[in-house]
Amino acid sequence: MELQRVMRMNSGAGESSYANNSKIQGVIISRTKDIRREAVVEAYLCAAASSGTMSIADLGCSSGPNALLVVADIMEAIERSCLQLQSPPPDFHVLLNDLYWNDFNTVFRSLPEFYRARERLPDCGRCFFSAVPGSFYGRLFPGKSLQFVHSSSSLHWLSQVPEELQNGSPVSCLNKGKVYISKTSPWAVLNAYLKQFRRDLRLFLRCRSEEIVGGGRMVLALMDRRSPDLGMPEDCHLWELLAEALNDMASEGLVATEKIDTFNAPFYAPSLEELKQVVEEEGSFSITTIEHFEAGWDAVADHHSGGEDQHDTIDRENGAVHERRKSYARRMAMGVRAVLESMLKGHFGEGILDELFFRYGKLLESYYSANKPEVGNVVVAMVRN
Repeated sequence: MELQRVMRMNSGAGESSYANNSKIQGVIISRTKDIRREAVVEAYLCAAASSGTMSIADLGCSSGPNALLVVADIMEAIERSCLQLQSPPPDFHVLLNDLYWNDFNTVFRSLPEFYRARERLPDCGRCFFSAVPGSFYGRLFPGKSLQFVHSSSSLHWLSQVPEELQNGSPVSCLNKGKVYISKTSPWAVLNAYLKQFRRDLRLFLRCRSEEIVGGGRMVLALMDRRSPDLGMPEDCHLWELLAEALNDMASEGLVATEKIDTFNAPFYAPSLEELKQVVEEEGSFSITTIEHFEAGWDAVADHHSGGEDQHDTIDRENGAVHERRKSYARRMAMGVRAVLESMLKGHFGEGILDELFFRYGKLLESYYSANKPEVGNVVVAMVRN
């Protein structure tokens, strides 16, 4: 419960809020749109068309605009299908879930505008919202009450730091100077993270299997690894550079070394094969689609301006590629801070954060001068057996 208290995105709508620093997460939602739409229409036709009500859960909704973006997209897909079938749209019951200390108020304050936009649409169904606070690594909803479950940019967060890495255990001293898996992490550390991910995902699937009706669908998008091997720099650079910034500060006496040695991120980015294996072993769901894709600040620019290649060409002619990458680094640093600030503040104290993320941004600038500013993601669609 203590981890749940600090594992929350920055609240409100200010400069450092998650609401203003979740552009990449919005692009991930956009990139998974076709898979999500196909799955939710199938869920409606199979599990909800005869009842007149569609129950939809978004797990890890957080506090920015992305939750309602997903909801609007889901309802539009079903309403288009109903129009083609010449049948009335269903009532939508939308259940927004996140941990207890999530800023649900920011989401609900945007509902009047959401409803006004809906009123301008022809033949739209009524929608009713509920907040469901709690961990999705446990039961959240009544049995067989959901037709569709969605989660984006959430399931890479573990229920806890692996027990083997918590203070006092023999393995906990093996990852000194690191905050997550790295290319130098010993096998015991890698295995601890993999075991925790497998336990958590099995529990997640078992709980959802009790809540989703037969034939219901689930679409999950989360960060993944390009490489089957753990600790590759291209898959861990966000954490590696954060550890480097912290260690630089420790060398100057600004952070206690033992504080770094006792911080391990409750995070795991699986490979596609690891994800598939757990789903198949647990057995409640069958995978219908699974795809890897890249998302990053180039994708954000492409999303707003219509073509990475075209704009990269213009930038090269103007000699501005480096400036673009510097901009991406600053925005990525802000995005990471919006996600991790509460957790880092709880462990290291608030006083180091400005300096830490200044240095982190500089390290990202250097990294992005030679590498694309992106991270790997996987989207998987499943049907309840």
